[in-house]
Amino acid sequence: MLPLVVRDVCFTAATGRHIVDNVSFTINSSGCTVLLGPNGAGKTSVLKLCHGLLTPTAGAVNWGGWTDAEARRRQAMVFQKSVLLRRSAQANIEHALSVRGVPASHRKSRIDHALDWAGLTAVASVPARKLSGGEQQILSIARAWALKPEVLLLDEPTANLDPQATRRVEALIRSVEGAGCKVILTTHDIAQARRLAADVLVFSQGSLLEYAPAPRFFSGPSHPVAASFINGELVD
Repeated sequence: MLPLVVRDVCFTAATGRHIVDNVSFTINSSGCTVLLGPNGAGKTSVLKLCHGLLTPTAGAVNWGGWTDAEARRRQAMVFQKSVLLRRSAQANIEHALSVRGVPASHRKSRIDHALDWAGLTAVASVPARKLSGGEQQILSIARAWALKPEVLLLDEPTANLDPQATRRVEALIRSVEGAGCKVILTTHDIAQARRLAADVLVFSQGSLLEYAPAPRFFSGPSHPVAASFINGELVD
């Protein structure tokens, strides 16, 4: 799937507002890539552009030379607030596998494995919408992981979760990385970026300010706005 090449990408909303402004970068590394920045910086829109859910107003996104359709099938994305069906936890995973075209004879083993991997076996038959917020997010990740993606895109995966649920989600992210899947996630949580990132892209007001390996970035950002952000100052 890699490299992911984003070249001169812009995205303008129907209202005429510029959401993403002439963004270019290339990701060709293992580990977790973090898109970091304050709320409203354009991180989620960039992630959706990479996944093909939004079409650039200008510029192009390319995954390793694959066509857009082929690239989409090799990825999975989990939203900050995922939509879970009014079905059990296991039925939510089965539905995703069915939509992806996984044969019925293969689904049970993949569902069981995903639930066990995520620590959700005990709630497999519980309606998904009756799970706690943390369990719902973990189920969303397990549902995506059951698709066996080569790239997993996560939008603010621990927003509004308590510390215990956040630890569980971050453990799953490390497990996904350990299995050789590329993870790209957005967050405004600087501490989380420090814990997870191999490399960091910093966004503000729809523009990419800086892209660097995490150790170098956190030892001293080169862009003054990025430096202000990780120092806890209020930035747009």
